[in-house]
Amino acid sequence: MKICRILKDSDPRYASSEGGSLRLFPKDWLPGMELPKADGISIAAEKVEAFLPPVDPSKIVCVGRNYAAHALELNNPLPVEPLLFLKAPSAVISEGDAISLPSQSRQVEHEGELGIVIGRRCKAVPIDEDPLDYVLGFVCVNDVTARDLQKRDGQFTRAKSFDTFFPVSRFIETDASVSDLALKVIVNGETRQEGRTKDMIFDIPFLIRYISNHMTLLPGDLIATGTPSGVSKLNAGDVCAVEIESIGMLSNPVRD
Repeated sequence: MKICRILKDSDPRYASSEGGSLRLFPKDWLPGMELPKADGISIAAEKVEAFLPPVDPSKIVCVGRNYAAHALELNNPLPVEPLLFLKAPSAVISEGDAISLPSQSRQVEHEGELGIVIGRRCKAVPIDEDPLDYVLGFVCVNDVTARDLQKRDGQFTRAKSFDTFFPVSRFIETDASVSDLALKVIVNGETRQEGRTKDMIFDIPFLIRYISNHMTLLPGDLIATGTPSGVSKLNAGDVCAVEIESIGMLSNPVRD
């Protein structure tokens, strides 16, 4: 199932995608609730007022250096355990929204990643439980980064959290197997990043269990699982697309 969040009569509503139409979920449905079984009202996708980011997360947990080649291209050591940092939820934008280049940085870069959408409260997942049971689905994300500020600050918060620095694809894919998917970042038609999720140093079940032992994950929270090598500078006028096999595509223009 593909789930999106739209404006309907000026109110946010969740819906599932069925071909060229959308079937509305009940007005009170939110991530963390059981997926609706009864059919709702169907509307044509082209009549949607606006597509919103698919979730409104309480937090965004990112995993740094989770692909060996990316760690090496930035001259960083490989992590012996997941390197976690938080990104401000106010950085979230949707498919088609513009990434704004801040005046404080001269080196803003793309980082295409597979994103995890948490589907139910997740705290200290026991070893006998499957961490994927806590997942609603998966999205494409772009962990946009002001690389010069990241290096200057020696930590990630400012460099990762400017407004518009976390594009998220329109649809949550609930049914994909994500252990070995192709991931690409394409800028102005040129492939810049390319990798496979099987090359993650720490796989998705491990990450969910690890993170849940450090903080409680809530429905709608996002985990960004790391980026492959090939990060490069974004310039005003660029169009940056993240494409992940079986998940979808995320495309955003870049502006000053």
